[in-house]
Amino acid sequence: MDNINVLIIEDTAAESDALVKVLTENNYTIVGIATNYNEALKLFYNNVIDIVVIDVFLDGKPDGITFAETITIVPNGLKPFVFLTSSKDRQIFERAKLTKPFSFLLKPFNELEILYALEMAIEKFYGQTNVFHSEDQNAVISNDSLFIKKNKALKKVKIEDIVYIEVEDRYCNIITDVEKFVILISLTKIIQLLDSTKFFQTHRNYIVNATKIEEIIVNDNLVILKGNHKVTLSDKYKDFVKNFRILR
Repeated sequence: MDNINVLIIEDTAAESDALVKVLTENNYTIVGIATNYNEALKLFYNNVIDIVVIDVFLDGKPDGITFAETITIVPNGLKPFVFLTSSKDRQIFERAKLTKPFSFLLKPFNELEILYALEMAIEKFYGQTNVFHSEDQNAVISNDSLFIKKNKALKKVKIEDIVYIEVEDRYCNIITDVEKFVILISLTKIIQLLDSTKFFQTHRNYIVNATKIEEIIVNDNLVILKGNHKVTLSDKYKDFVKNFRILR
């Protein structure tokens, strides 16, 4: 499980310090702070980024918009981003709008405003094609991660880090190496999200990550997973063992 990675592009130290304080207190991870266009690109392409906060003006020029224009035309380069600015220039706003930001905030920002903006940006971005929402809208599930609301924070859970999933009625307990999450989503829907070569159903209430299996005890109808987690292997799903190379 990872915190959500944020790149800040801001050339005013007081502003970037304020952003860092708010975001780290709310369990976001700051992967870098860029003060100019070139530095921003370098940090963007050399780090795992989930969302970018961009000051429209860098050193008096609208280089924040130029940065957004750059990442929106590069294949697979796009990530959700929000603009911050103290400018009220309509032409600047119109140019910024063409890059399709997920939010446009005027400085000075307040804590709730920036937190809500980031949360909405992540939900909108990962709520596009090939992405599912849970029924209660407390989770957004992309190809490789789940973004789950837990208390006041938005947590990122890599699908590869899931040990197993336990289904209880309409709820799914997502078990990772270090934490448990509960989301309202059906078994039918969540199984569609998972790589069928890596995740297998062992029982009507359990889905396991094959990379986390440590032992399969067929005679005892038991699967032992990393962390000494134990799940049931029912007769109906014992055929999943055929997916593994067994040495005799």
